Amino acid sequence: MRSRKSSRTEPTMARQAELCWDITGLIAGVDEAGRGPLAGPVVAAAVILDDLHPIKGLNDSKKLSALQRDRLYDEIRAKALCCSVAQASVEEIDQLNILQATLLAMRRAVEGLRLKPAKVLVDGNRLPVLDVLAEAIVKGDATVPAISAASILAKVTRDRWCAELDLRYPQYGFAGHKGYGTAEHLAALRAHGACPEHRKTFAPVAQVLV
Repeated sequence: MRSRKSSRTEPTMARQAELCWDITGLIAGVDEAGRGPLAGPVVAAAVILDDLHPIKGLNDSKKLSALQRDRLYDEIRAKALCCSVAQASVEEIDQLNILQATLLAMRRAVEGLRLKPAKVLVDGNRLPVLDVLAEAIVKGDATVPAISAASILAKVTRDRWCAELDLRYPQYGFAGHKGYGTAEHLAALRAHGACPEHRKTFAPVAQVLV
């Protein structure tokens, strides 16, 4: 039987479940990458794993090396029942705020799945608005394989985007810091100003736009 699990959940802030009950069916894991950086989209992924084709080594993407993530990225894409990667743009982040943009990217990832899950497990403590039962799991990227897989897809996708951005704007060093507010990145912002992919509502960027 593929990806069939039973789990008990409590009602959430997003009112995904009015009552507690056991549920059986396809389980999707969801996670994001890119909430903290000063530039670029926030990326979310949703994954439904196949119990008949297990994947060894799944873990929180931050605990894996780049080589491990790249290998697992290919294996997840090849072995999962289905997966979906989505994003919220810099413009949406500046308009909505980073939390709401992250939830939007997560919703888009779930809606992009070829198969509809019976339940969605989301890393963290907040849920996007979905039309299926959902549960938020703190540190789920380290404990729930489907969320770990989603974490890896999101992280690799965003890291590759940063590498491409580095080719367009080499003065900022995006390939190294991945958009985070490192000393190198902040110095580049002061020296060169912001590029179109910087998040204008984030304080270090807003300061150089004044």
